[in-house]
Amino acid sequence: MKKYVIITFLLLTSAIMMIAQKAHFTMQHAVTGQVREFAPKKFYMPSWQPGTDTYVYFDYTNFTFYSGSVSSKSDAEFLNALKLNGYLEKAGIEKVMRVPFFEWVDKDHILFSADTFYLTMNLKTGAFTQKIPFNGTGENQDYCIKSNRLAYTVDNNLVVSDAKGIIPVTKDENKGIVNGKSVHRQEFGIEKGTFWSNNGNLLAFYRMDESMVTEYPLVDVTQRIATLKNVRYPMAGMKSHEVTIGIYNCLTGKTIFLETGEPKEQYLTNIAWDPSDKFVYVAVLNRAQNHMWFNQYDATTGKLVKTLFEEMHPKYVEPLHPALFLNVSKDQFIWQSQRDGYNHLYLYNTEGRMLQQLTKGEWVVTSVLGIDAKDEFIYIESTKESPVERHIYKVSLKTGDMTQLTTGKGVHEAAFNSAFTHFFETYSSHTIPNINRIVNSSGKTVKTIVEAKYPFEGYEVPKTYLIELTAADGKTKLYGRYTEPIRKDSSQKCPAIIYVYGGPHAQMVTDSWLMGGSLWEYYMAQKGYAVVCVDNRGSSDRGLEFENVIFRQCGVAEAEDQMKVVEFLKSKPYIDPTRIGVHGWSYGGF
Repeated sequence: MKKYVIITFLLLTSAIMMIAQKAHFTMQHAVTGQVREFAPKKFYMPSWQPGTDTYVYFDYTNFTFYSGSVSSKSDAEFLNALKLNGYLEKAGIEKVMRVPFFEWVDKDHILFSADTFYLTMNLKTGAFTQKIPFNGTGENQDYCIKSNRLAYTVDNNLVVSDAKGIIPVTKDENKGIVNGKSVHRQEFGIEKGTFWSNNGNLLAFYRMDESMVTEYPLVDVTQRIATLKNVRYPMAGMKSHEVTIGIYNCLTGKTIFLETGEPKEQYLTNIAWDPSDKFVYVAVLNRAQNHMWFNQYDATTGKLVKTLFEEMHPKYVEPLHPALFLNVSKDQFIWQSQRDGYNHLYLYNTEGRMLQQLTKGEWVVTSVLGIDAKDEFIYIESTKESPVERHIYKVSLKTGDMTQLTTGKGVHEAAFNSAFTHFFETYSSHTIPNINRIVNSSGKTVKTIVEAKYPFEGYEVPKTYLIELTAADGKTKLYGRYTEPIRKDSSQKCPAIIYVYGGPHAQMVTDSWLMGGSLWEYYMAQKGYAVVCVDNRGSSDRGLEFENVIFRQCGVAEAEDQMKVVEFLKSKPYIDPTRIGVHGWSYGGF
């Protein structure tokens, strides 16, 4: 009897230990897990049906769009590949493997690309009301919904396609001439090379002559046999490319160029059309990048009309956003600038007079989400509450008064409907995996679409903290995340890894899910490593002085701040100070 009791006891003990023992992450989990099996339930690419209270979002788990309304109790399937392929097959168009992403034309029509066409589809009938062809190898597609015209590039030339056919805009044979593509190494907010006017009859585009720029050899090791590719890269102090801006008239087929003047080695950025399409606004920056002229040009003649204002700084000026014109007061626009030390909004008129500074304080506007139809409010995302948080606000265009629309520590994103009465919110923090919900313009939650469950149930998860350190200057606060090692033997000291990026236009640490990190850090902690990441001076979203400390001395302040991270690790009694490694990519590798 005693024998059976012992066996039963051992079996129960073993079972309890198996239940208590939690699983560990694998290397595969560390690399892809956070976007696959451990990704919190989350919906993407929210949009609103124009003029309605119906929202649409994408579910990556089944590659399907769903829709719902502010008042509906549940959401329904909106569009997937199976449904769409039925319409495509009926129209004699090649089927798609997955449902494509789309844009709204109006409340009854959507626009997307399939096969070698841009298609406008009637949502009620499934019929295609517009079918615009494009070269299957074309790149940099830019579709104008207003005029149903498509601009794109083939090799280094620009073409425009409409219902009548494909029209070449440029015919340069010199491989050193590039048309319709982003220029200036995609700095100064430049993400594309074509800019449609409001009515879609005029097309502004970049023309870049880089034939004078030295070629730099790059080795492509992704091929079985490595190949050599030469790219033109203007090194500091050497000859740079020369950029001009063309205006193509789709009605006449003629092109004029803006008279942007000398010297030709300058930067042209932040291109914007005024509401009348009579003028084009361009931020012109000298090569030293310390003097910017905000210019107005005549879109018909290309001549300079006037300089509205200038910005100068001893280190550099970095215009990143085009002028945003108001809806009613069409002679007024919003300009974003760091002129007072932080990225804020300024209301100007087209005579160049600043009417008022709309936002101010030791925080930055991180995104402009739109202006309501009556020009009462502009809606923004900012770091006002904390540099590691993002909240949504509405700002009065008359008084500058701000109203916070989101609650709860963490990172909030918003997609507003056209009336700005509601927004689709995506919210997470270091303790909240994800919440998608509908919020009204007063900040009240109307409905919750999904509240993600904790994704690591059954796994041994290390403790991770948001930390604050003092920079090497003795005064600046730095933010970071620290993942404690899972220690198997408390008597042994642990190695540590510092993960670093630390360069411009990047922030590695936020109060979001995983704090901006990855499961790789959890994986390393399970292997007994402490992992820490701190945004040093020189990184983004902390203001001009924080960022420009690296001016002409890259690597100095950053390294000094990272040494403070080393001191932080050494202060932990369980960290082995002789086994601290540094890991980084891109600027972090530098």
